[in-house]
Amino acid sequence: MLRVASVNVGSPQSVPFLQAGSRQNVLTSIFKKPVQGRVGVRRHNIDGDRQSDLTVHGGPSKAVYCYPSEHYPFWKEQLPQVEFTPGNFGENLTTEGLLEDEVSIGDRFRIGSSVLQVTQPRMPCFKLGIRFGRPDMVKRFWQSGRSGIYFAVIEEGDLAAGDPIEKVESAADPISVADIVRLHRGDEQDEDLMQRAMRAPLAGSWKEDILERWTHRH
Repeated sequence: MLRVASVNVGSPQSVPFLQAGSRQNVLTSIFKKPVQGRVGVRRHNIDGDRQSDLTVHGGPSKAVYCYPSEHYPFWKEQLPQVEFTPGNFGENLTTEGLLEDEVSIGDRFRIGSSVLQVTQPRMPCFKLGIRFGRPDMVKRFWQSGRSGIYFAVIEEGDLAAGDPIEKVESAADPISVADIVRLHRGDEQDEDLMQRAMRAPLAGSWKEDILERWTHRH
């Protein structure tokens, strides 16, 4: 059964960041905590959650970020010194049964009274390194293939932990979130898959990046 395991929110906070030997403060909302009860889902985010830098986070195509709870055991094994709790990866929804290789770009799901559409994987930024206190976390995350899933809000509503996740519409020409990551990394050389990526309702700069890398390799 697909369901929401935890709903997590966070507000912008200033945290120290060491770059090129210089210490500075950066604003981040990656420190999210689970909340109880029903939470409103809006076009750009869920109630109680605010993105810090809208040039790279949030907006209509990155309104809600989900991370599968199934990935947590992998990370506990990789980072045994870290105490993992829902929201550790900055996700709004920690989910069960919603995996990157089984979900396609353009799929729509009803969660609570809201309807969300899959838009893209997550490309990690340096703030993930801040969250875990280790700069190599960005590389580890990307190499793991465990990207999580970004959603746009098609119908506003509300949701809560425990809500079932129901697929209400499948993508017409499906390509999985995991396939997009593999194409971007150059792990996948299938011409048909690349063409499906170009036809998919894939948000952000993923199409341009995939096409550029594909052209360079071929």
